[in-house]
Amino acid sequence: MPRLFNPLFLFLALGLCLTLCSCGPQAPKGTVIIETSEGEIQIQLYDDTPLHKANFIKLIKEGYYNDLLFHRVIKDFMIQGGDPDSKGAPPDKALGNGGPGYDIPAEIIPGKFHKRGALAAARLGDEANPERKSSGSQFYIVQGRTYTLDELHTIEEQKHLQVLQNLQRAFLNKPENSWYKDLDFPRLRDQNPDSLKLVGDQMQKKFEAEVPLPAPYQFDSTQLKLYTTIGGAPFLEGAYTVFGEVIKGLDVIDKIGNRKVGVNDRPAENIKMKITIIE
Repeated sequence: MPRLFNPLFLFLALGLCLTLCSCGPQAPKGTVIIETSEGEIQIQLYDDTPLHKANFIKLIKEGYYNDLLFHRVIKDFMIQGGDPDSKGAPPDKALGNGGPGYDIPAEIIPGKFHKRGALAAARLGDEANPERKSSGSQFYIVQGRTYTLDELHTIEEQKHLQVLQNLQRAFLNKPENSWYKDLDFPRLRDQNPDSLKLVGDQMQKKFEAEVPLPAPYQFDSTQLKLYTTIGGAPFLEGAYTVFGEVIKGLDVIDKIGNRKVGVNDRPAENIKMKITIIE
């Protein structure tokens, strides 16, 4: 006589199946999870920025980032956090200068773009930090926006001009050229325009003889496609280390990026973070 099918077994098996199916795919090993009041952000770190990757993982495992704030938020640009001084900071406290007490050498890699969802390291500006070393802990995630081709070409021109200005600054800082900086150009212009032209021509000729002039700055086809479709922050290209990208949670970045902010772009309501890594 055939054994009767046990309906209780069917019920349990079905329940187990539904439980397993509802779990969904697990994030891959090495994925960084940022938990916020607006939801969860998943990030993949790049292998070809090893110093930044190793440091970020080290701080995560130490619990360094837990309960810190996204202390600077600029709509259509980026969300920034990682300042240890933001933990429990009162609303009127100025934030953005804290860190673990060290910097990280720049790892600015061609092909790692400031596209929407890019994870990059914050840093001091070029004047105080010509080597473009990264903050030991502060980071930002690009929200960005899309750009037209005309806008991108304008940014190319601005970046080329910036490169020229940096080269001119380095040229004038050389001891043998520093006397140019000491000239009273306005007075010379008013009293002897011809002398001003002679000095200017001499300085320009010497600069061009000593400094190889760069080719015009141009975005490649991949960058042009990214910034006209997905969006990002193209004006930051080549200036900051990008060391990861968001693989899930771009909507969360939009929610945080669209928050109301007050003084120094700090969100009116605190947005805390907790960061872990899947091992």
